[in-house]
Amino acid sequence: MLGIFFLILLGLSFGVFFFRKKSGYLYSLLLVMGMVALTTHGAVQTLNGNSQSFVHGFNNIFRSATDILVLDGLSAFFILVINITLLVGLLYANGYLKPYHSRMGNLRFAVHYFSYIWLYFSMLLVVMLRNGVLFLIAWEMMAISSFFLVIFDADNRNILKTGINYLVQMHVGMLFILVGFLLVEKSTGSMSFDSLPTYFVNSSNWPLFLLFFIGFAIKAGFMPLHTWLPEAHPAAPSHVSGVMSGVMIKMGIYGIFRVVLATQSDLLIIGVLLLAVSLISGLLGVIYAILQHDLKRLLAYHSIENIGIIGIGLGLGIIGKATNNQMLMLLGFSGALLHTLNHSLFKSLLFFNAGSVYLSAKTRDIEKCGGLMKTMPYTALLFLLGSIAICGLPPFNGFISEYLIYFGMIDTMHGAGFSQSILLLFSIIGLTLIGGLAVFCFTKAFGVIFLGSPRSKQAENAIEVTHSMIAPQIISAILIVAIGVVPALFVKPIFGIFSHDLKIIIPEYHSFIANLSGISAASGVFIIVAVGILLLRYIHLRRKPISAGPTWGCGYTLESSRLQYTASSYANSLSQLAKPVIRRKIITEPISENDIFPPSRAFSTHSEDVFREQLTNKPVNKFLDWMKKIAIMQTGQIQHYILYAFLFMLLILILTYLNFI
Repeated sequence: MLGIFFLILLGLSFGVFFFRKKSGYLYSLLLVMGMVALTTHGAVQTLNGNSQSFVHGFNNIFRSATDILVLDGLSAFFILVINITLLVGLLYANGYLKPYHSRMGNLRFAVHYFSYIWLYFSMLLVVMLRNGVLFLIAWEMMAISSFFLVIFDADNRNILKTGINYLVQMHVGMLFILVGFLLVEKSTGSMSFDSLPTYFVNSSNWPLFLLFFIGFAIKAGFMPLHTWLPEAHPAAPSHVSGVMSGVMIKMGIYGIFRVVLATQSDLLIIGVLLLAVSLISGLLGVIYAILQHDLKRLLAYHSIENIGIIGIGLGLGIIGKATNNQMLMLLGFSGALLHTLNHSLFKSLLFFNAGSVYLSAKTRDIEKCGGLMKTMPYTALLFLLGSIAICGLPPFNGFISEYLIYFGMIDTMHGAGFSQSILLLFSIIGLTLIGGLAVFCFTKAFGVIFLGSPRSKQAENAIEVTHSMIAPQIISAILIVAIGVVPALFVKPIFGIFSHDLKIIIPEYHSFIANLSGISAASGVFIIVAVGILLLRYIHLRRKPISAGPTWGCGYTLESSRLQYTASSYANSLSQLAKPVIRRKIITEPISENDIFPPSRAFSTHSEDVFREQLTNKPVNKFLDWMKKIAIMQTGQIQHYILYAFLFMLLILILTYLNFI
């Protein structure tokens, strides 16, 4: 019965084309809320070990010999992540899209909401389908619907170009996944995820894993396959950026989980490979983020960093499986899965914050912000909370998932061999560096955007966004705090998923959960003390006048906002260290010998992604140059085109005669 209701709601999505902008939004929201309620019910039932009435009902409709949809613990967890992010994103879209109402027609909004609903539906299918053909159809639906979401403001040619680049790269990734499934079908006779264990038992594991990994890694954004991500996220509306970064790229992580859990041999090779790629992704992702001026591009590179952290957990889990270390296997996989949820919460929150800053200050350039905490206090507070969480600091959720990964590595080092200890030591150092650089990046971002004095007229005139944009962000913030304060509530179900699927039995399980309860108590005390101090400060100062004056006797008050630290100067020391992996572009007008007292000069720096230049821009430019050479054939004369057709038919006849075709 639930399956029938779900299909009815999906069919009703076409009705969005019959509504105007505001009513179309409400209609879409009701449909999404209905689907969220149904799928959440099924997911929670599955995690509790109860009957899967939603999936059974859906499969009974089609009366297939094999179940079309399969809902296990991993699928159920991803459904909950999808539901939270998609619903909060749509709630935020109500306020964010209002300024666009005056310059875009009803059809543009109808296509946008329709694409949003189908992106949601396609992601649900991706995590429940096991058949390879149907999975690839859902994967394609996800790519096309997200493409239309990215090009919402398609009047801008750069955005349209970015959308096409995104769509092309998604199809490259899908090609690798398709080849992987074809190899499985050739060996087992079945094109399904369920056939992977059979294939892996009889064949070498790492070649097929590598094929699937490349396909899924393009979607997830692992370096160096990330080149679409820093372009698409800034181009999309902020609620779409939050959804894409928060949950859509996690479909790549889901695919890697499915393949990893089916592997039977070559586990150490696969684990070390994934760990190395993840460490590189995490480190380079955060380094590139530090050097960005565009707030959304900065957050996009942090998505790559956090995908790296998830990959570190996955790699450690595989190494634990290879060495029969159940604690490392459980904590690695669980840390990766929990960080998938955590990242979806704080990254979507930060992208919503970025949207608020953009609407209010009319810019994404952090060099043109400054002092926004005075005019946008709620946005500043939420951005600060998200920043602390993404840096993996207590008492918020990012700390808990990274704690699981750290604990797994440190616990394994006791009694580990020399080579394994070195590997774990490098992993600990790498993860620590990633966390430290993330703190560096977000002190820069928060300080330059929200502190100091306004750096432009737009920032000076900024005002706080409406409650319709603040309220959805508070939902994400509450969940971020909840996971940090009561981690056992969220960690236990994740442990249950892997304990059941991998048959893990750990005597220290209960003591570890008790340890998490200790963290919970410490986090609660910290929050109470922090809130108490802020309340005391407020009570103490509310009736006292606050006067402004010079910082010290021999100093002077700030005469120009240009005397403040810029984001570039803050990150300058790191940019010097990161020269091998970045290309720094300096834009300035040289001073000649005759310009003794030049009246004015501009100086700016931009850091370019070496991987994007080498892996995307150069091949595309070479292809375009080649196409321009072929364009000589386009003479515009009909007799030339008839000649081309005649020559082509002649070639076919010759090849047929020679038995080449």
